[in-house]
Amino acid sequence: MKPQFKQIVTVIFSAFLLSCSSEESSSETPVSPGSTTPPSTTQIPTTPISKSINYLALGDSYTIGQSVCETCRYPEQLKTSLKALYPETNFSLNVIAATGWTTNNLLTAIKEQNPESNYDLVTLLIGVNNQYQGRDFSIYEKEFPELVIKAIALAKGDKKNVIVLSIPDYAYTSFGMMFGTDGRMKITEEINKYNTFAENYCMMNGVTFVSITDITRNGLYNTSLVASDGLHPSESAYAMFVERILPKVKAALQG
Repeated sequence: MKPQFKQIVTVIFSAFLLSCSSEESSSETPVSPGSTTPPSTTQIPTTPISKSINYLALGDSYTIGQSVCETCRYPEQLKTSLKALYPETNFSLNVIAATGWTTNNLLTAIKEQNPESNYDLVTLLIGVNNQYQGRDFSIYEKEFPELVIKAIALAKGDKKNVIVLSIPDYAYTSFGMMFGTDGRMKITEEINKYNTFAENYCMMNGVTFVSITDITRNGLYNTSLVASDGLHPSESAYAMFVERILPKVKAALQG
């Protein structure tokens, strides 16, 4: 090899090594606390929504907020969170729910109250009383789909504006402890059955389903998640529901 050519090759090879060393050093250098990297904007909505949003919450004691204050229940906390995100939007909330309601009770109440089909958001959480009262599961298989269809109709016929929540598991409360080990296992198995049916139905029909059951299954280890009655979710538990629901709600309202 000629001396002049060897020198050229050596220069090129040295430049290549220097470039690699510089890139590796750059990628491995930790970002200092004073970094100018912009803060995350994942929680800041970038798409405007309507100036007026009507929200309807359908359900039972878990929706009405048994044993917690009115503003502590999850629909009210969701409304408050949305208002903070969209301060220029007016949010109205209507709740059709009562402690002890089964799917049949809720269907009857909707028929009697006959709300207008003008809601921008509808949430549905129902079924625990079907299980607790020992109703035949076939009733839920028939009436839950009817409620979802009704919820879609109330949401201006737009299924993307309907969000179904899973049923909480009361086996993980002090009240549930009274059923004993076998009784608690039965409660959990049956609630799993209800939730699996609901989730599969929603998935097959393009309706958003949000599972919050796992949150309530921490009730025995974190008693702050249970209300003073030893049975229903607390304000803190409902706040965790909202945290999980909120991204889905934002996507629906911005869609």
